This record gives sequence, structure tokens and C-alpha cells, in this order.
Amino acid sequence: MRPPTDDPAAPSMVHVPGGEVELRDDRRGTRWRVEIAPFLFGRYPVTADLHRAVTGAAPHPSASGASPATNVSWLDAIDVCNRLSARSGLNQAYSRDAQSGAVVCDWASDGYRLPTEAEWQYACKAGTGGYRYGEIDDIAWYADNSGDRVHDVGGKAANPWGLHDMLGNVWEWCWDLYDEEVYGSYRIFRGGSWAESARGCGASVRRRSHPTFAIDDLGFRLARTVS
Repeated sequence: MRPPTDDPAAPSMVHVPGGEVELRDDRRGTRWRVEIAPFLFGRYPVTADLHRAVTGAAPHPSASGASPATNVSWLDAIDVCNRLSARSGLNQAYSRDAQSGAVVCDWASDGYRLPTEAEWQYACKAGTGGYRYGEIDDIAWYADNSGDRVHDVGGKAANPWGLHDMLGNVWEWCWDLYDEEVYGSYRIFRGGSWAESARGCGASVRRRSHPTFAIDDLGFRLARTVS
């Protein structure tokens, strides 16, 4: 099922209400709670069609335009967010620090951005209390049912807030650093993928990668701050 829009660069967004979420880092044995302000979140991961419309880059020859864009680094995802904001007449959320070159986010901007991992987990759970928001075969493409490939977005049941593919199909980049003291600039991604075991497709699973790395089962989803 393709996203319900005639413009491939006009993402379908869902209003996520404010609330609170508990995060955990099993490696360090820590837990913490985060307050979440209302925000807009993509109903689907960014598709190959949307990515091509914004960047002009051709998708992999074997990929459908309605499948999630993959082989996109964290820095590539940041660039797509800014390009789409400019195309849509919104204020760009990201800039580069003149001295360090580090990416800086203007959280008050109305432009497109990546979710924080707290926003991502909160939206994934959508008010549910379990490891997943439904039975895995109903909601996710993963190693046991994917046929070793990515699938078009929207082919599995949405969570209670209308978000599809939050688990499985492709991992999704988040804004946050994983553990700067140990891993430097590595960024977090969430959600599991078509190549992941069932155990790896859960709302609280956290993974990491270098912001320049692009992986064949890793994509991203758009967020926007709302006033």
C-alpha cells in the first residue's frame, strides 16, 4: 500500500500527543523517564520515492518506490530533513557549528527533523505497555516472514496511533548520541528490520552506528516540532 498522497515529497504525518516514556540502557543497567511534548511524526518511514523527489538520487534498481529508503547515513538523513523543509517553506531544523562542524538542532524550528529516541519509543508504544504493540507477524516484516528483503511501507497493521512499520522492515535513525564517552559520535537507531530476529524487533531495543555509515536495512522517519 502506497502512502495516501499524490506528491511523493509530501509525507503523511500523524499528531502524537504529549506524555511520558521510560527509557532503559541494558548495557549500563540504567533507566530514566522523559517528558514528551506533542509532535508530528511520519505515518511511514521515508520512502524511496520521497527520497528521490527531495534529493534526485535514484533508488536501488530492485527497490520499489514505496519501499523505505535505505543505505542512508545519519548525515544523509539530516540533509534530507533540511532539503524537505526548504522545499516545503519551513524553517530548517539543522545547522553546522562554525567551529566544530557538529550538527546543531533548533528544536523550536517548524521544519522536518529526526525524532529523539524518547519520541521514537513513545510513538512506537502508542500507549501500549508491552514489548510490542501487537503480534509480531501482524505488525512487522522481520527475519521469519520477510523473505530476506525490504517491503513496501504500510503492508502490516499500524499501531494504535496509526503509525506503520514502527517495528521491522527497516531500522530508523534517531537524533541521539548512543554513549559519547565510549562510542564518540555514534548515533542511535531503533525498531528492528527485515533481517532482524523477532527478539530484535521491540519498542525498547537500541542499536548504534557511525553517522557516516549507510546500511541496507536502515532508514529513517520524519518528525516535526509543533507549538
